Order: sequence, then C-alpha cells, then structure tokens
Amino acid sequence: MSTLFRIARKEFGAFFSSPVAFIFLGTFLATTLFIFFWVETFFSRNITELRALFEWMPILLIFLVAAITMRMWAEEHRAGTLEFLLTSPVRPVTLVLGKFLACLFLIALALLMTLPLAVTVSFLGPLDWGPVLGGYLASLFLAAAYISIGLFVSVKSENQIVSLITTSLICGLLYLIGSETLAAFFGNKGSEILQLLGSGSRFHSITRGVIDLRDLYYYVAIMGVFLCLNIYGLEKIRWAGNPVNSNHRAWQLACGLLIANFLVANFWLAPMGELRSDMTDGDIYSISDATRSYLGQIREPLLIRGYFSAQTHPLLAPLVPRLRDLLEEYAIAGKDKVRVEFIDPADHPDLEQEAGQKYGIRPVPFQTASKYQASVTNSYFDILIRYGDQYETLGFRDLIEVKAQDEQNLDVELRNPEYDITRAIKKVLYSYQAGGDLFSSMKKPVELIGYFSADERLPKELVSLKSELMGLTQELEAESGGRFSATMVDPETNGGTIADQISQQYGFRPMAASLFDQNTFWFYMMLKSGDQTVEIPLPEDLEKGSLKRAIDAGLKRFATGFTKNIALSVPESMPPMPQYGIPGGGGPKFDALRELLSQEHTVTDADLAKGQVPGEADILLLAAPQELDEKKLFAVDQFLMQGGTVIMSASPYQVDLKGQLSMTEKKTGLEEWLEHNGIVIEKQLVLDPQNTPFPVPVQRNLGGFMVRETKLVNYPYFVDIRPDGMNEDSGITSGLQQVTMNWPSPITIDPEKNKGRKVIKLLESSEKSWLSASTMIQPDFQTHGELGFATEGEQEPHLLAAAIEGGFTSYFTGKPSPLLKKGEEEEQPQQTPPGQEEEKKEEQVIIRQLDKSPDTARIIVFGSNSFLSDTVLGISSSVMRTNYLGPVQLIANTVDWSLEDRGLLSIRGRSHFSRPLHPITKNEQLFWEYLNYGLVLLGLAIIWLLRLRIRKRAEARQLAFLQPETGRVSS
Repeated sequence: MSTLFRIARKEFGAFFSSPVAFIFLGTFLATTLFIFFWVETFFSRNITELRALFEWMPILLIFLVAAITMRMWAEEHRAGTLEFLLTSPVRPVTLVLGKFLACLFLIALALLMTLPLAVTVSFLGPLDWGPVLGGYLASLFLAAAYISIGLFVSVKSENQIVSLITTSLICGLLYLIGSETLAAFFGNKGSEILQLLGSGSRFHSITRGVIDLRDLYYYVAIMGVFLCLNIYGLEKIRWAGNPVNSNHRAWQLACGLLIANFLVANFWLAPMGELRSDMTDGDIYSISDATRSYLGQIREPLLIRGYFSAQTHPLLAPLVPRLRDLLEEYAIAGKDKVRVEFIDPADHPDLEQEAGQKYGIRPVPFQTASKYQASVTNSYFDILIRYGDQYETLGFRDLIEVKAQDEQNLDVELRNPEYDITRAIKKVLYSYQAGGDLFSSMKKPVELIGYFSADERLPKELVSLKSELMGLTQELEAESGGRFSATMVDPETNGGTIADQISQQYGFRPMAASLFDQNTFWFYMMLKSGDQTVEIPLPEDLEKGSLKRAIDAGLKRFATGFTKNIALSVPESMPPMPQYGIPGGGGPKFDALRELLSQEHTVTDADLAKGQVPGEADILLLAAPQELDEKKLFAVDQFLMQGGTVIMSASPYQVDLKGQLSMTEKKTGLEEWLEHNGIVIEKQLVLDPQNTPFPVPVQRNLGGFMVRETKLVNYPYFVDIRPDGMNEDSGITSGLQQVTMNWPSPITIDPEKNKGRKVIKLLESSEKSWLSASTMIQPDFQTHGELGFATEGEQEPHLLAAAIEGGFTSYFTGKPSPLLKKGEEEEQPQQTPPGQEEEKKEEQVIIRQLDKSPDTARIIVFGSNSFLSDTVLGISSSVMRTNYLGPVQLIANTVDWSLEDRGLLSIRGRSHFSRPLHPITKNEQLFWEYLNYGLVLLGLAIIWLLRLRIRKRAEARQLAFLQPETGRVSS
C-alpha cells in the first residue's frame, strides 16, 4: 500500500513539474465560471441552485480528464521507461492504481476550487445542500470512470494527441448515448434503456440529490472494466514476443470473468429501487408519511395507470422514468391494495378507447422542430387514479412546471408529482367514502342537541320542521351503530336556566318571526362531540331535504375522508347592457384561485345578498370584498359565530391597470366589523426595497417629445416576502420560498380586544419597508432615483397577514337583524284581500341571531385585494417566465390549515418549486461574480507558490545527497 501511495504522490507531483497542469486547471475553472455566470445567466435565472454548474460538468470533465490522462502511459512509451517499469518488482496493478489515484486527486483539486461558487449561492439565497453534495459526489464518480477510460486508451497509444482525441471520443459517446438529443429519436422504452447506459443521465439523476446505489455502481462498473483492461494491456506488453501459455490464458479468463461480473451486476441491481438515499431538504423525492397514511385508508383496490406515448415531446421524455420510479414507490407503499400500470395507448387500442370515452383522456398535439423539419406529434402524458367508481386524471399541465430561460430555451421539470398524485388519491378516496357510510370514519360519538321551545310557541312551519327533524334523527341513530344520538331540550323550562346558559355560552338569543312580533321562541340545533361543537344553520326554505343536507354537512366536520366545501365570494361583475352597447364583466377575475382550490375541495359561489352563507360551507373566502351592505356583513358575522373560518384578502384601495396606472380609495364594508374584532387594515400602503419587478409604463423626454415606454423596473409596491418574513411554524407558508404581496396595506391587531385569542402573525415586510398614504403609484425615477418613490417615515417591518383564533362576539349584538327590511318598521296594517291571509302568513321570515362564537372560530386577513387576481398573477408570471402561483398556493395552504388537513399541507411543504435568490442590485451581482474569479486566481497562485517551495526543498535534498560529508554546495 505504501508503494501505491508513493507512485500516486510521484505522479501527482509530476503534474506540477511544468505549467501544463496550471493551464489545464485554469482553463477548466475559467470555462466553468464563464458558463455559470454568462452562458447560463445565473443571476437572470434567479434560482438558488447549482444546476447551471453541474449541467455542464459531464462535458467539461471529458476534456479535462482526456488532457490529464493523455500523457500517463503515452509518455512512458515515448521516453522508453515503460519496459523498465514492467520489469521492476512493482506489480502492474499497483502502477495502474497509482496513476489512477494521482489523476483523481487532481480532479478533486479542480472540483474543490469550484466550491466558492456553492458558498456564494448559499449567501445569495436558501440553498439546498443535498443536490450540491450529490453533484460533487457524482462528479467524482464520473471523473473516475473517465480516468479509467483515459488510462486504458493511453496504454494503447504512444502518441499523446491520439490518446487525447480517442479518450474524448469514447467518453463523449458514452455521454451522448443517454442524452435527451439521442433519446428523442426513440420511444419511451428505448429512451429509458439508453438513459440506463448513458453516463450523463446517471449523473443528472444523482445531482438531484438522490444517491441511488444503482447509479454509483454504474460508474464503479465502468472503472472496473477499463482498469481491468488497462492491467491486462500492461501484461500483454510484458508477454510481447513470448509464446502463449497457460498463464496468459488464465489472465484472459480472469479478466473476462471480472469484466462480465461488473456488467452483469448492473442488471442484478436494476430492480432494487429501494437502495437509494434522498439527501434533499425535506426528502422531496421520497414518499412521505402523509402519503402512506392516505394509502393506509384504502379498503378497495386502487388503480394508478400511466398513459405515456413512445413518441412524445423531447422535453417530456426524460420525465417519464422519474414518474415511473415514483409510481412504483406508491405500489410498494400500498402493498396489494395499489396496482400500478404503464401503457402506451398505441399498443393497446382497447385501453385507448376506454381512456377517451370513459375518462376523457386524449392525446395532446405537441409541435416539435428540428434542424431539418417541423412536425406535430400527438402523444399521451397522463395519469389515471381510479378507486371504486371514482376517478381523477392528471395531464402534463398538472404535473410539470415550465420556466423560460430566454425566448427560445425552456426548462421543464416535474412540479411536485407526489403532491399532485396524493391529492388525486385523496379526492377519489374521499368522494368514494362520501357515497358510503358517514359514521364509519368518526372517532367519537356525536350528539345532536336541539334547543326548541314548546310547539305552541313555535310558528307552524317550525313545528312541522321539528317533527321532520325527529324522524331524521331516528334514521341517523339507526344508521350510526351507536355513534349518533339526539336530545331535545326546551330552554324555557326550569325557570329559563338553560336559556341563560346557552345564551352566555353560545351566544344564542330568542328568535322572532318579525321585528314587532312579541312572541319569541327558541329553535337552535347543535352537534357536539367532546369539546368540539358545530352549530346547524336553519334552512332558508325550511324544507326537510335542506335540513338533511345541513345536518350531513355538520356531521362531515367530525368525520375524516370527506371533501370539504369552500364558499367563495368575489366582487360582482357589471351585468351586460347590450341595448347600450355595454358588455358585461369588468370586475377582477379569480379563476386561478378557483381552479387550484377545486382540485382538493368543492368550491361554490357564495351569494351573501340573502344574509346567509351556504349551509354546507366549511370555510368562507372573501376575495377583494367591495362595499358589503348590512345583509352581506350579517352573513359573514353569523358564519363566524357558528365557529366557521373567514379568510379575506382586503384593502381600502382599488388599483386600475387599464390605461394609466392609478389607484383610488374603495371601502370594503368590513371596516367597522374588523375593528369590532380587534383588526384594522390601515389606509396606507407598504413600500419595500425588497420587491419584485413590474412592467411599468414610463415616459421619456426626447427633446420635448414625450415617448411612452414599458420598462421592467423594481417596484416597491410589489413587496417580496421571503422566509425571514414568514411564520414558518404555523404551516400556512409551508413549501413557499417567496410570496409577492401587491399594493399591500399594513394590518394592526388590537391586543386589548384580542385577549384570550390566539394571534398568529403570518407575513411581514422587510425591516427597510416604509408606509405611504399617497395614491400616486406611478414611479418617478427622475425625482426619486432608483426606487421611483420617496422614502417616508420610519423603516421597519409591517404586518401584512395575520390569523386570529378564539371566541368572538357578534357585531350585531343588541342590534336588530338586517334581514328584516327597514321599511317594515313603518309598515302600516293594510286590508288583506279574502283568500290571501294564509299565503301572507307563509311569507313570514324566521329571524335568528347568534351573539357569540365557539373558540374554534377564525379570522384570517391578508392586506391586499389584488395579489390573488388573474391579472396580477399574469403579470408576475410574465416577469418570472413561469406560471407563478405563489399567492394562490398560500391561500390553499391557509384552507388546509384551517381544515386541519395536515397531510396534504406537509406534502405541499416538500414542494419542488424553485427557491429564488435574495434581491440584490446590479453592483452586488458584479461583486460576487468578480469575487469568484479572484478566488480562482488566488487558489492557482497558492498552488504555484507551494509548487516552488516543494521544488526548492527537493533540490536542496538532492544537493545534500550528492555532498553528504561536507554538506556544502559546490559552485
């Protein structure tokens, strides 16, 4: 072993005996930095990762390794020292391994000198070190494989240039085999085989941060094969001129068997997908515990079928093997309950027909262009999840994330496949359960308590409804298997003790049929299980079917495995008036928000004009509320009093993006209600130097002629919130590395009014942000410089989103219900025509009002009414060159958190979304770039100085050896 390391040290020192090694290292490092900062435009990509470095590493290593290894044996041939080495007592295997280690040490030194790039990126953003470590590990293994090839070629050639070219060709061919360019000419199966053989595809698999034993062994096999051939080549040189004997045949047989074992072991390891380690932050490439929990709820066979065409778009083809690996993990985790299939519809016409007719899966035409022609390929890239009679489909738009590097180059990656697939599984699982036993998934018994007055005090409509309720409860008790019970209580018995108790505890108060009706009564229904209570709203039409739906909706809140309902309220659009040539619409659209929420929940439009939120709603979401009247405000208030969650994105301003950029004040109608609950959305706007760009129309003066242009500028009103401004402990910001709040207003929480409630600060601006009450949102760069706006007042963080949980009191406590018309107070008795008395009585309105909420009620406020709109999301997407869904993802997290659905929330937290860089100026970009160039030069200079010092010591030792007695140096 000592001889081996002496040879390696000698060969490693020989690299620096001349400037050649410095030229190779300098060229490699300079090329690496140029590609990273200029070719891949690291700063414009705005992603905290080193993919730009490792994407080019297989190609750069080909030329570096070829240049290093070309002289290893060819120089021995040229100098005539090879025969001397082969006749020395040192075995050929020691010589080969010594030269191999010397080359590997030099490559490791070159990679070490690129480490400042990783450190630089970590300073500029939240870098995930798992893929970085995987990238360096893959580079070392790939370099080792290339070195073994280079040494074998060098031993076969006496010319260094021939060795350089041949090594480059062999290594380049090995890389090209698995490249996307070549794989595009073959089908899915053919491309997968090529990717298993290619060195580059294996390399990129490891650089994701997933260390797979099969990938590492692939490089070990290449090393083993070519090192064996290298040793055998040296032995053949030793035998030159000798007749073939048994020793020669033994060598041939041993090398052949060893090479065969190296190759066959790859096929033996191929099916062992569990031999892998996910080094990424959050294990984003591994099945999560939440996914396993959903799979554990499966009672019937679950089918996951992938429809992937052999011929597909070149950017989608590399993603198919990764989806295949992931789906196979679902099959392993689900055991015999999950069946995974992969089909090419072109090979199975019957399944293709079923996919189109039954599941709506059809091929998508992809337009592709090559150097020679343009063509259209119709292909499938879909996944079907089927459970019982329920199914969900995922197309390529649901599975991928596209980011434009420039106008021509697109970067296509899987978005978060585990989340998308598990979400679909959850949806079909819950939909299937919703059609089955309602009580099977309840952990504790549920009791329905009805607080009803005696029949003689109730209106006849409620007497009938009470009778129907008793019939419904008997049916539910029979179905529940002991998990449901019902109790009817008259609050006015025992001197009204129960009435006082429920009034104080739940905020119930006597109801009336009209404003001046002196006959009051009680008619409240409540579901209770342990400490959790859910109030059942009174159906508006007082029908049995509506009552049954209201009770079922309440029971589902105590059960798991049912789709939840979100009532979405958006600003009303102006109705069309064709007689005046005025089209309808005009209000903000929230289709992206609706679409994302609909993937997991049932989203219904909330018509608050009747003063009531739909009874089946679990959450009320107010998107950009505008001028809510008293009836709408009453609906919001009473939904909160029932223990519901109210989520709102609101601001006292409205932005006009049509024509000149402008802003006006616009009341939400919630100002007094929010202040009553200890929340104030200030009439100011937050500006932050940490912001995202915005294409702003600006005017330029050209000799008195004003030119209107659109420029992409840093816009302080687009507050860029990073993890240091997020409450990561709450779970609401899980999986988000960046959120843009557009034209936000600060939120103030009154600590006195919120005593006893849980207040969670969700989002804050940076410590350099400031406030402005001006509605002039057009930047003026000539007056205010780079920011375009004047810095006013103190610079400090400002609260932009908050969640308050606890018991609330009604804003309408002590006030008459807004559901009664105002004119009813002054209405005079009129003569009723004969025969219409009964019809008149049936039109009476049952008035009920809650004055207090349970402790489970929540108000979640976001201080911007525009950051969720389709228009603003479209602007952000065009600026970032990707489909930007950060704000709607934030709302989806908020909904899951409110519903206490921690499963999907934890999977979404493992999101594959790119992590953006911290905002930096142009000068800071230049500083970091030049710093890396300087560190490379400094490293080379240090190596040069160490070389000179070692060389002087060697010369001194040589002179001392020549004159051992005097120890003097002769002239």
